[in-house]
Amino acid sequence: MPKPTSTPEDFDLFRQEVSDAVAMPPPNQATHTRPRVKPLPLQRLKDEKQVLVDSLADPWDILDQGETGEELFFSRPGVPIATLRKLKRGGWIIQAELDLHGLRSDEARVALAEFLMQCARNDCRCLRIVHGKGMRSKNREPVLKNKLRHWLMQRDDVLAFCQAKPADGGSGAVIVLLKSSLR
Repeated sequence: MPKPTSTPEDFDLFRQEVSDAVAMPPPNQATHTRPRVKPLPLQRLKDEKQVLVDSLADPWDILDQGETGEELFFSRPGVPIATLRKLKRGGWIIQAELDLHGLRSDEARVALAEFLMQCARNDCRCLRIVHGKGMRSKNREPVLKNKLRHWLMQRDDVLAFCQAKPADGGSGAVIVLLKSSLR
């Protein structure tokens, strides 16, 4: 069988057809990349583990719950006292914050509900809610403080809350611990 002959037009046509081809790397060089590993939320895992340990500790006595003076705190039945103590000491990282300053009661309640739903979607567990000290209200008493207490106590997703440390707002703010939304 005779060999086919190539014409210059054949070479031009071939070059035109393979013009967008990319050269392969030499066989001794690897070009694949490893997929990136998602970072582990180590502090969150540690907090979740501690909550489990705290939940298995001795139960919180209902008589120990309540307010002393103006201090605001609450813990659901079955939540250990160690969990509330840890919350009061600042043992969890505050993951989200809501400031209710300047809002009327009805606006504050709607803002709180939306905030808690958003936190549940984002799996935020520890929150700070600033309600103010009432310095600009009638009788210089906090208006939202007691309302916020009742609103939070009505929610099943709230495990505990307490007055913030002075550096986090003191008597004008509350730190809230929510149930994990992963369950």
